[in-house]
Amino acid sequence: MKLCRYGLPGKEQPGLLDTDGRIRDLSKHIDDITPAVLSPRMMKHLSELDIDTLPLVEEGVRYGIPVNGIPKIVAVGLNYEDHAKEAGLPVPTEPITFMKAVSSLTGPNDDVMLPQDSTHSDWEVELGVIIGQRMSYVAEEDALSHVAGYVLANDVSERFNQKQRGSQWSKGKGHDTFCPVGPWLVTADELGDPQDLAMYLDVNGERKQTGNTRTMIFTVAEALSYISRYMTLMPGDLVITGTPPGVGEGQKPNAQYLAAGDIMELGIDGLGTQRQTVIAWSRTAIEGDLS
Repeated sequence: MKLCRYGLPGKEQPGLLDTDGRIRDLSKHIDDITPAVLSPRMMKHLSELDIDTLPLVEEGVRYGIPVNGIPKIVAVGLNYEDHAKEAGLPVPTEPITFMKAVSSLTGPNDDVMLPQDSTHSDWEVELGVIIGQRMSYVAEEDALSHVAGYVLANDVSERFNQKQRGSQWSKGKGHDTFCPVGPWLVTADELGDPQDLAMYLDVNGERKQTGNTRTMIFTVAEALSYISRYMTLMPGDLVITGTPPGVGEGQKPNAQYLAAGDIMELGIDGLGTQRQTVIAWSRTAIEGDLS
């Protein structure tokens, strides 16, 4: 089952994709796709609906963030060995985790806005995990049973703010629009094995990242179990699981960073695609509804 939210920012409606990839309206069954809807009981209810009887939504509508009210974003850093090496950092022996501000969330095809005076903004295609059931001290073998579904995410990062302003990565990770998510949430039962998904990211039509989740240092189950030892993961939480090599700071012979006008296009098997235009910072955009 593929769940989505569609419509103008702040006015999104709940939807479900049919077998032809068309959006069907769910608003007569649920008000929105929220953490409460991700419970096993509600997910079972939605899975039993007769999709063909749901109203069709017009084509070309905007996709929003697949879940409204994501409580927190937890990220796993340097989770692909080649990426750690291109960053010039040791390969981790335990998962590196950091937080990303929920105010960075945005729709999958919305503009990505550079921070003021940005010089080192970068791209990162990542597998995102949406939690369906509360997780605290959950064993690795039980971790995936707590997952509601999976999403495509772009962990946009301002490297100077991340690495040159002390040791707090969140400074470069939490800028507005720096976490495009979607276009939809694919339920765990439909996606299957999260450790064999091809992924890519292009900038201005040029392939930058090519990878597969099977090369993660720490699997999704390992990462979720580990995180649950240090914080409780709640329904609706988003965990992003690291990026393969090919980010801007690792380009050879010279690093390459995002500039206004650049186009990022990315995708993961089964999770759809995203396309973002990079724009310069502006107060008008900040004060508008970017989510």
